[in-house]
Amino acid sequence: MRKCANTYLVLRFSSLGNVAMLVPVLDIVARSNPHARFVVVARKRLGDLFCGMKNVSFLSVETEENGKTESVRSVYRRLKKDYDITTVLDLQNNMKSRFLSFMFRLSGIPCLLIRRDKVAERRLLRKGYAESAPLTTQFEQYADVFRRAGLSMNADFNSLPVNAGAAGDVMHRFSEKNGSWLGIAPFAKSKTNMLPYRISKEVIAHFAAKQGTRIFLFGAGRVECDMLRQWAELYDNVESVAGELTLSQELELMRRLDLMICMDSANRHLASLVGLRCLTVWCGTHPFAGFGGWNIGGEIMMQQPLSCRPCTIHGRNTCKYRNFLCRQFTSAEIIAECSKLNLDT
Repeated sequence: MRKCANTYLVLRFSSLGNVAMLVPVLDIVARSNPHARFVVVARKRLGDLFCGMKNVSFLSVETEENGKTESVRSVYRRLKKDYDITTVLDLQNNMKSRFLSFMFRLSGIPCLLIRRDKVAERRLLRKGYAESAPLTTQFEQYADVFRRAGLSMNADFNSLPVNAGAAGDVMHRFSEKNGSWLGIAPFAKSKTNMLPYRISKEVIAHFAAKQGTRIFLFGAGRVECDMLRQWAELYDNVESVAGELTLSQELELMRRLDLMICMDSANRHLASLVGLRCLTVWCGTHPFAGFGGWNIGGEIMMQQPLSCRPCTIHGRNTCKYRNFLCRQFTSAEIIAECSKLNLDT
């Protein structure tokens, strides 16, 4: 493989939402530094997010037959064999990424680590958003690492380029667009981050009854996929695409939608990569934690004005008051907010 004078190893193994937030920053850096090369290490399915970036390569962290992730030493050997790494940029900052960075550091390669203000995070959780300042966004934390590596950032990011193959697959499967296409992603990893099932079903039922509206349900995980499939079977013009499409196909389908209704979850970040407007429902989390979408100018955020928010930054399943007031929205409130985004209600 041809060697490159400046090859930057970018470590961000997971999760989907955090890797999606890396995409616009890396795209800007890659286009601003065309003579540099970037190698992203992440889970295999996430490689679709980096398609179209000319000087970005992707190395997947494989999953073995027993379900365990490939060892750090194995990843290190593959990287040393295939790439002439000059700088390591650790955007994950967990045990595995630090160990991998340490192995490169032993061979004399400089490593830069993402900076997180744990004190500010604890203060936000303790005092709530009303008595706290917004944390540095995840985008700015990523950008800080690239700047410390001496890389410029003088480009803009609007959306991912169209993946022609995936777009063709989406066209073949879902045909030409007629009327309004609405995406709904009702789930999140933790209970505090999503609406009660009853409210989500009422929202789906409302739009399913609208003539000329087609609804696509997004989600991940076996339980979510099964539940969304069951919900879709209740209505003629509702289809679950959870677990049915590749990540590239999901992005191209989102590109054709008029609106996405979602929680503070990975689907919101995926939607922002293709310029899709979102109505985002924030429950236990809060935008002050720095995990807002890339371009939130057209996004409407629904939040409860509770002083205890955020009770979590990365998601949890418990409420210290045991009432989950942050999740108490009505379907009518959500439907009414959709009208502000010019979706026919």
